[in-house]
Amino acid sequence: MLFDELASDPDRIAFRVGERSASRGELAKAAADIAGFLHTLGLRRGDAICAWLPDGGPWLQLLFGCSRVGMLMVPISTRYRSSEARHVLKTSRAKAIFVAKEFLNTDYAGMVAEIRGDLPDLEHILEVDQGDLFWTAPDAPAALRVDTGLADPLCVFSTSGTTSIPKLAVHDHGGILEHSRNVVARLDIRPGDTMLCALPLYGVLGFTTALAAIVGGASCSFLPVFNASDAATIMKRDAATHLYGSDGLIDRLLEVEGVDLSSWREGGFAEFAALGESVIRRAEDRWGVRLVSIYGSSECFAVTATRSPGDEPAQRLRAGGRPVSEEISSRVVDLDSGQPVADGEPGELQIRGYNVMTEYLNNPEATARAFTADGWYRTGDYAIADGQEFTFLSRLGDGLRLRGYLVDPAEIETTLVEHPAVAAAQVVGVKRTGDGDVAVAFVLGASNSVSEGDLISYCREHMANYKVPRRIVFIDCFPSVDGPNGTKILRTELRNMAEQLIPQVKEHAHEAR
Repeated sequence: MLFDELASDPDRIAFRVGERSASRGELAKAAADIAGFLHTLGLRRGDAICAWLPDGGPWLQLLFGCSRVGMLMVPISTRYRSSEARHVLKTSRAKAIFVAKEFLNTDYAGMVAEIRGDLPDLEHILEVDQGDLFWTAPDAPAALRVDTGLADPLCVFSTSGTTSIPKLAVHDHGGILEHSRNVVARLDIRPGDTMLCALPLYGVLGFTTALAAIVGGASCSFLPVFNASDAATIMKRDAATHLYGSDGLIDRLLEVEGVDLSSWREGGFAEFAALGESVIRRAEDRWGVRLVSIYGSSECFAVTATRSPGDEPAQRLRAGGRPVSEEISSRVVDLDSGQPVADGEPGELQIRGYNVMTEYLNNPEATARAFTADGWYRTGDYAIADGQEFTFLSRLGDGLRLRGYLVDPAEIETTLVEHPAVAAAQVVGVKRTGDGDVAVAFVLGASNSVSEGDLISYCREHMANYKVPRRIVFIDCFPSVDGPNGTKILRTELRNMAEQLIPQVKEHAHEAR
C-alpha cells in the first residue's frame, strides 16, 4: 500500500519547505495521526475529504493518511475562489475539508464559511496554518488501520474545464502506486535524489512527479509559489537532480544567471507556450540536461508517455513517446469509423491501462461518454502512432478542416517559426459559410522587418496552398493563463481575436486548391 512506502529509510528526508525538512518516518507518523483523527470524527472508508492547501507537509500528510484508511482525497486549486471551490465540494460530496487559514493574502477559511450553507454534506472544517510543517491532530488512535484495497479510490484531479465545468477524475490506490513505481523507473529516480517540485500538488503533473520522488526514495523540494530566481537558488542548495514543468516555467528558470544548476540530471516538459525547441537546446548547451517532452492528462496521469533522453532534439520535442509501462496500451482510431488506423495515419488517441481514471466522480453520464464500448478511454487528442509509440498532434477541437483536408495547426506553426522574423506562432481556425475552417496565424517576432504579405508569400512557397493562413498577425504576446501544470496559451481567446479578423460573408469566390 502507498502508506507502506514510507517504511523504508525512515530517517531519509522526504521533503523540504523553505529551510525546514521532514523525514519519511516523520511523514508516516503524521499521516497515521491524521488518519486516526479522521476516524474519530466518524469518517469512514470511501468518504471524501477536500484539501484546499498549498504544497507542503499537511498536503502529503493528508494523502498518505487517506491511503491508510481508504478515504478519498479531493484537492482544490489554491487559485480557485469560492464559486469554483463550491463546485468541487458539492460534486465530491466531501464530508470534511482541510483549508489554509491564509495563503497568498487570500482568506480560504472565510470563503468556506461563506459557501457552507450550500454544502449539506460538509460536516467538518479544519484550518491549517501555512507555517505548520504538519497539521497537529488532537489525540487519536494512531495505530488505527482500516483494511483497504488497491481498488479503493484515493485521489482525484480536476479537469481543465475549458469546454465545460471541471470534472473530477478519480484514480484508485493501486493505479497511483503502480504509476509512481513506473515513473520512478522511467525518470531514473534514485534514493537520495531530489525533485524540485515547482508545480502544485493539486495538478496531475506536480502530483505525479512528487509522489514518484517519495516512492523512489528521493526527496521533494517544494516551492509553494514559483519564482525563477528562488527556484534556481533552491535547486543549487538542495542539489536537485530532477525538474519537470511547463516549457514556460523551464524557460524562466534558464533565464536566471549566476546560479550553478550542474546537479540537474533529468528533466522534461509539457509544451504550452511554443518554447519547447528553445528550452531543449538551452538546457543541453548550458547544463548538459537532455530534456524530454512528456504526455498525460488528469484522466490518465501525467507522464503516461515520454520521449527518451537519448533521442535527437527534434524527436524529444514531440509530445508523446512510449508509455512508461507495458501495462499501458494506446491506439489511434479513425475519427468517423472508430477503427484503428495504420501507423502514421492521424486519428484520435485512445488509452487503456491501470493509469486511466476509474470514473468522473459522481458524474456517470460524463464517465460513459469518456469510454468506448470496448473499454478504451477517449483522450480527445489528435495523434499518430508509430509502433509502440505515439505522437500527440493537437486537441481534436484544434484540428482544422481546410478545403476538405484535415490539418494539424502545428504543421503551419512549424513552418512559420522557420522564418527568421518569427519567434513563435499559434494557428487557430474560424468557421465561415462557404469556406468551412479558415486558418489565422498569430506570431511573435520582428514585425518591423517583415510584413504580413511577406509571410503569406513565404508560406505559399513552403506549404500546400490549402494550408496557407488567410491572415498572419503580429502580436506582442499570446494570451495565457497559469494552470496547475504551468502557463497555457488561451487558444479560445486567439479564436475570438480571429473572429474579428475574418469577415462573415455569405458567398466566396472559388479558390483553387
